[in-house]
Amino acid sequence: MTDRQPDAPAIPDDAAQRRAVPPVICYPSGNLPRPDLAGYRAAAERAQKSGEILIPPREAGCFEVPAGHVFRITCTGGPQVGDLNLWNPHDLIERFYSGKTRALHGSHVSEGDRLWSGFPHLRPMATILRDTLGWYGIDAFGGAVHDVIGTRCDPYSGNLLAGTQYHHCCHSNLTRALAGHLGITPAEAEPHVHDVLNVFMCTGFTRDTGQYFMKASPVRPGDYLEFFAEIDLLGCLSACPGGDCGAEHSSDAAACFPLLVEIFAPSRPPGGWQIPPRNGYDRSHGAG
Repeated sequence: MTDRQPDAPAIPDDAAQRRAVPPVICYPSGNLPRPDLAGYRAAAERAQKSGEILIPPREAGCFEVPAGHVFRITCTGGPQVGDLNLWNPHDLIERFYSGKTRALHGSHVSEGDRLWSGFPHLRPMATILRDTLGWYGIDAFGGAVHDVIGTRCDPYSGNLLAGTQYHHCCHSNLTRALAGHLGITPAEAEPHVHDVLNVFMCTGFTRDTGQYFMKASPVRPGDYLEFFAEIDLLGCLSACPGGDCGAEHSSDAAACFPLLVEIFAPSRPPGGWQIPPRNGYDRSHGAG
């Protein structure tokens, strides 16, 4: 006896028509509450620096930003990408939800887009005020900057794919930094580390295989991404061991540089601004 070979899938007669069906946007954003970007920027221009932290290469650091304040992530010595986590410091269960941010704004974010928290809160945590790489757009490969599609480089994938024990990937960096900031063990901190905003990283999906790709970031010293904190924030930023991520993202060989996080306190909040309430869904889930 011989094993039965599966038949090749037949191409239906109406394959072309099925492929030609036009797409529908899953979450039309027309009803999203729009930030007063001009008002936010005016408040930011009146702000005074209240703190800063320099994130060393292949390491991470934590910082806190009160609601109504501004924080800025700046490229310093050379091209460098960063992985950003955000939490509500009073309730670590409320944290940045990259998947819903992607669904609402797209695969990459820029000025006027917001970073949203997860269920059951689902409210804006931060609003992007200024992006000096906003000119980049979408390149010929389908690449763009500041993605919410990647997860963060991690030691588990490295072990799975290459059998390595590498500890300076972004997941481990974020875990160590959060543990140190909160005074807890890495094992206690790790469950709070989540999918990131890949600051300055240039990524996309290949058009032939649909694989996630990265390419050398266009960021240069002096470029920055600036945010308005909609709620009190605990942030953690990792200076990725891939440097500009033009070749690999978990390596001691790539050229890596520090990232600067600055925090600014406006003299007064934007006119009419209030801390956004938690999502108004009643959470009954149809159970009565």
